[in-house]
Amino acid sequence: MGSDAVSKITRLGLGTVQFGIDYGVSNQEGQTPPDEIARILELSSHAGIRVLDTAMAYGDSEQVLGLSLPREHDFKIVTKTEPIGHARITRRDAFVLTTTFQRSLQHLKSDRIYGLLVHQADDLLADGGELLFEAMEKLRSQQLVEKIGVSVYTGEQIDLILDRYPINIVQLPINIFDQHLLSGGYIQKLKEAGVEIHARSVFLQGLLLMNPASLPPYFETVKDHLAKFHNTVLASGQSVLGAALDFVLGLAQIDSAIVGVCSRDHLAEIISSVESGEIAEIDYSQFALDDENITNPANWKVDQYEGETC
Repeated sequence: MGSDAVSKITRLGLGTVQFGIDYGVSNQEGQTPPDEIARILELSSHAGIRVLDTAMAYGDSEQVLGLSLPREHDFKIVTKTEPIGHARITRRDAFVLTTTFQRSLQHLKSDRIYGLLVHQADDLLADGGELLFEAMEKLRSQQLVEKIGVSVYTGEQIDLILDRYPINIVQLPINIFDQHLLSGGYIQKLKEAGVEIHARSVFLQGLLLMNPASLPPYFETVKDHLAKFHNTVLASGQSVLGAALDFVLGLAQIDSAIVGVCSRDHLAEIISSVESGEIAEIDYSQFALDDENITNPANWKVDQYEGETC
């Protein structure tokens, strides 16, 4: 395996939402059972994957990780605050952030973790949002967390956050269909500000990998576009999975690409795809969409959300 492939594998991060709840439009297996989680974590460690992404909102994902991880490990755990959603943030909200973070440490059976993100950027941007950031800065000063930041969706949120807060880390959506933060220059802006960037929705919750002929009715408008993407990739000799990974890992600004899996076999397939080192000469910009009803899963009107690559 070449050094470039090794470097790309170490830039993979493991999403753990499937450990706590059923999630993702393409999942047919449901929540990942504990014995399979142990196998996934073992392979992740062996392959050099270091970032584990979780959140208080991911069901019992934090507790499952705490029970599944060995006491001594090299993973960098990143979790997220509980969403608040108030028009004005109060000191009580900041106090709750601190106490729930302490609970997360207990669930994770950790004395400290790598990253803490505000799950909803609008909480930081609300009146009084600075109280939340001050609470996070205190946790960092106590060496309970190394990096603090936010999960974002839009370029506007990025601009406002960078104007108000010295964040260290951000999580954002990017994939072959959703390229708006790349084309808008926001990813480069974050990198120039010294922010560590974690990419989520790499497979668009599995939509990019689905058979166009088997899409739920909601995605009828994108059926031909997805088929064009698949046909172009397959004609190049690359797999659809490989192309989705190649696009995100090919961006030097991305520090970690978070992938969600429901089984060890799914993770092994991802690792194998990266190890192959195959890179197709494809202009991925032709597949970018500006329809947020497709690119933003929060807008999807489908019956269930389950695991991203399952």
